[in-house]
Amino acid sequence: MPMTIEEIIKRLGGPEQAARLTGVSTEAVRKWRQARAIPPKHWTVVLRETGLSLSDLQPATESDRPEPPMTAPSPTVPAERPPAATAALILADGTVLWGRGFGAHGEAASAIGEICFSTGMTGYQETLTDPSFAGQIITFTFPHIGNVGTTPEDDEAARIAARALVVKEDLTAPANWRSVESLDAWLKARGIPGICGIDTRAITRRIRDGGPQTAIVAYPADGNIDIAALQAQARAWPGLEGMDLAREVTCAKAYGWDEGVWHWPHGTVPLPAKRRRVVAVDYGAKRNILRCLTSAGCEVIVVPATATAEEILSHDPAGVFLSNGPGDPAATASYAVPAIRGVLEAGKPVFGICLGHQLLALTLGAKTYKLERGHRGANQPVKDLATGRVEITSQNHGFAVDDKTLPDGVRATHISLFDGSNEGIASDRYPAFSVQYHPESSPGPSDSRYLFDRFVALIDSLSPTA
Repeated sequence: MPMTIEEIIKRLGGPEQAARLTGVSTEAVRKWRQARAIPPKHWTVVLRETGLSLSDLQPATESDRPEPPMTAPSPTVPAERPPAATAALILADGTVLWGRGFGAHGEAASAIGEICFSTGMTGYQETLTDPSFAGQIITFTFPHIGNVGTTPEDDEAARIAARALVVKEDLTAPANWRSVESLDAWLKARGIPGICGIDTRAITRRIRDGGPQTAIVAYPADGNIDIAALQAQARAWPGLEGMDLAREVTCAKAYGWDEGVWHWPHGTVPLPAKRRRVVAVDYGAKRNILRCLTSAGCEVIVVPATATAEEILSHDPAGVFLSNGPGDPAATASYAVPAIRGVLEAGKPVFGICLGHQLLALTLGAKTYKLERGHRGANQPVKDLATGRVEITSQNHGFAVDDKTLPDGVRATHISLFDGSNEGIASDRYPAFSVQYHPESSPGPSDSRYLFDRFVALIDSLSPTA
């Protein structure tokens, strides 16, 4: 007779041991309980560890069976197009989902990238303009998008780095006093297509359980969507592993930044009188990161991602900041690691976030890997290992630092409470630390903004007259 999920988890040694044995988070084990089924990809481990038979893992009754995943039609047979459909979402596994297009379209309007999901309930404009989303198609899990419109003040970069977006409902009309333009018009002006009427919960479950894959959003002006050709194109796209995207989103030349954080509705917060010169290496830096550095007391000079150690040090910085950014850190490392190593050897304090965190780890001798589903959203819990404090953080990354490869003299400082992956490191040899998340909180909570003050305190401890 089939066993219940509770009995199987108990045989595995409880939720935490079940999570450890199968390489998932305790949150995933909780979802097994909700679905009353264990995903088949874990059956081999479960059978080995419990001595059960395959029949023991089958749901006891039809009502116990989890909701089936979306079935992919044959890649060679186009899915039937509903009469009202004006756009399509095509996945590399052959799945075709029809919907209604919005934003930009044209003669050959299709956007290809790695589909991901973001769990943030607010901040869609900041999310879309975050350069860390380069090469990706964003699925918003929150169904109602567009209600606050858009305003130039909320752009996190000069252009949108994301390829397209996927939402559940029709775009909501703006109803906010700060709105300058509707989201639909804003996307049209920037050449970014979108699709609504999609079951975003199903897409999210597919990414969660099966990992990321290539997708295409097709929204052509003439309405002609060649499904078979787009399926082939999606299958042929190489994916983000091995891609150096920092070069695509970095600044063209060095420049200064002197704007501080905003305090609505009064404008920019007054800046501290004392200023420490900090060089920010732009791997895809968000504007609010630069604002936070300035408000913490830094004179910020931004340099391109490809800047050498000599070029960075030529500005005589008191400290160096390594920004967020997109793509595979192992690919960007070819030119970033030598530059960071030179900065460290010069004794300069270093603070990195997101891609900058991964690049610092690679420089110190650790390795990175691609996450199965990534962390994207403004509600990610992270634990500080030194204090035990839990911060709710804003995150956007598909790669992570492998804790097991941290060399002697480099310690983990923060971990994700979702899956236990690394969220921060510090060096015992160099004045350097980094975190995987986004302490600038745009969008998201401001629990982690103290890290900018910590960086400034590190600078002052080594150079009191900076």
